[in-house]
Formats: sequence, C-alpha cells, structure tokens
Amino acid sequence: MTTPSPYRLRRDTRHKMVAGVCAGIARRYGLSRGGLRVAFVVSCVLPGPQFLAYLLLWVLIPADDRY
Repeated sequence: MTTPSPYRLRRDTRHKMVAGVCAGIARRYGLSRGGLRVAFVVSCVLPGPQFLAYLLLWVLIPADDRY
C-alpha cells in the first residue's frame, strides 16, 4: 500500500467534526479548518444545494487512512 500524497484531496478523519469534508478541503488548499467550517455553516443560510453538496462530497472523497 502506497502512502497518499499530501496534495491529494482526502477527508481528514483525524480532525473531523462530522465527516471530515471541510477539514480535508482546508488541509488540501492550506486554509483554516475553523474558517472553512464557519463559511459552510453561514452558506447554509443562503438558498442553494450546500447541504446536498456536502453529502455528495462525503460519499465521493475517500477517507484518509494514514492515521
């Protein structure tokens, strides 16, 4: 089994709050985990499919099994 590259998008199972989607995206792009989570929660107030997108990303993005 090869070690995944740190530049690949994977759900961060170590720092997750729900599924690790926001933590994984934040790690991949060098953003703050907390800031991205706050932005997601605030965006849920706006009309749009944010929650469905989160569920879809939860299914599509593989978990980081390095931990």
